[in-house]
Order: sequence, then structure tokens, then C-alpha cells
Amino acid sequence: MEFIIVTGLSGAGKSRAVNALEDIGFYCVDNIPPKLIPTFYDLCRQAKGGFKRVAAVTDIRGGNMFDSLFETLDLMKEEGKAYKILFLDANDMVLINRFKETRRKHPLAENCLGSLEEAVKTERRILKTVRECSDYIIDTSYLSPAQLKERISSLFLGDASEALMVHCVSFGFKYGIPSEADLVFDVRCLPNPFYVDELKKLTGLDEPVREYVMKWDQTKGFVKRFLDLIDYMLPLYCDEGKSQLVVAVGCTGGRHRSVVLAQLLYDHLLEQSKRTSVSHRDIHK
Repeated sequence: MEFIIVTGLSGAGKSRAVNALEDIGFYCVDNIPPKLIPTFYDLCRQAKGGFKRVAAVTDIRGGNMFDSLFETLDLMKEEGKAYKILFLDANDMVLINRFKETRRKHPLAENCLGSLEEAVKTERRILKTVRECSDYIIDTSYLSPAQLKERISSLFLGDASEALMVHCVSFGFKYGIPSEADLVFDVRCLPNPFYVDELKKLTGLDEPVREYVMKWDQTKGFVKRFLDLIDYMLPLYCDEGKSQLVVAVGCTGGRHRSVVLAQLLYDHLLEQSKRTSVSHRDIHK
């Protein structure tokens, strides 16, 4: 039985993640106290016909009951109950804006004298250790609902224990490095199409931009070393049991060079039948 514990920051998209999990065949339960998770695990395993895929959401809404999470996780390990943790994250400003837009109350608002900003920061501190031990981390700051669903599907439609999932992300350094990135490559050293009038308003998904970026010796040398390094590292990550790897490629604005290189890496991995996805965070900014 594949068992996923879903947790993360309030407003980061856990409900949407659960909807996506249900769409690909998971039986899901929301807002379960940590101490009930082992019992729920047993019920699902013993159910007539059995459940092949199960997800349980637990988070700060449980109040003091959430404090028992690590005790519960240790118990499940001792009892041989296999699980993975999916952590939903987003940056503070995005979370604050989401609560303002929906006019929902943050679970810790009363403890923080009504300060939404302080509630978000407090929850992040509380969940820091949980995030660090999670098997999957998805930063939803710049993901649309459809993109989040695609990310969830790409993670769990296959057997994550048998194949590493590689997410290729392009971004602009002027907007910050993606917080979920495991590896970051800076391609600002390559010739910039932004300064070519006919290419400035295009993106790295347009063939003229791709041709411009790829025609330079600097780019050809970088690409060879870049792909060789990734090809060398992926088996090492698999040997360590890593389930997902986020490779972020950044240029100044995230519209041209980084898009070309992230897309190139994605195509390269597809040719090798690797489990992979690609997103261009800042392409429309």
C-alpha cells in the first residue's frame, strides 16, 4: 500500500493537492490528528479489497494534537508501516495574499493577536523540522491549480521508489531563486537575446530565440558539461533513495536563456525515458 502523509503551510494548497491525489486514485482523508494516522493506516490495509493508494492530511489545524506528529512517525517506522511525506509550501507574501483574498482565518491568528504576518511566520517555524524530513516538497507560490495537479500527477502516477522524478524549472534571478530547488545553474554568462531587438519580446520557447542562444560556442560548451553533469549525478541521487530532484536554471529575467536551457534539459531527459516535468516560472513576467 502506498501511503502519503500530506502536510504543509496553511494556504499552500493542501486541499488542491488532495483533489489531485483523488483524481489519480488515492483514497484521501483530511485534517486527521497525527495519533490516529497509524490506526487509519491499519484500517485501510485491512479493508475488504484493500486500498492501494492512501493519503492523509494532517497540519496545524489540529492544534496541540499536531505536536505528536514526530512521535507518530517514529512509531510507524518501528511497526514497519511505510509512508512518504508530501509538504506543500509557498512564500510568506503569497500565503498572506491568499488569506486576504479568500478572507479566511489563519489557524494561528488568535495566538498571534490577529496578525496574519506573524501567524504565517510562526507556522513556518513550527513546520521547519517537518519540511526538512519530507520526501516531496512542492512550492506552490507560482503554480496555477492546473500546474499543481500536473506536478502531483507526475510524482505519483509512477512508483516513486523505483524512479527519480526530475523537475526542470527556469527562473529569473531578479525574482529570486526557487525555494524548492536542489540544484541551481546560472546561465547569465551566456549571450543574451534580450539585447536583440527582434528577439526581445519573444521567449525561449520561440525557435528564433532558441537558435540564437544555441549558436554560440559558449553555449555549446556549457550544454555539454551541463548535461554530462546531470547524467552523472542522477544515478547517485537514485542510489541515495531521493524521490524527486528540482533542477533550476536561471538567467536575469527568466524569459530567454534559462527557458531554452531548462527546456533542453527536459527534452534530454525525455529521450532517456526519465520521469521529468518542466515549468517556466517567470516566462510571462
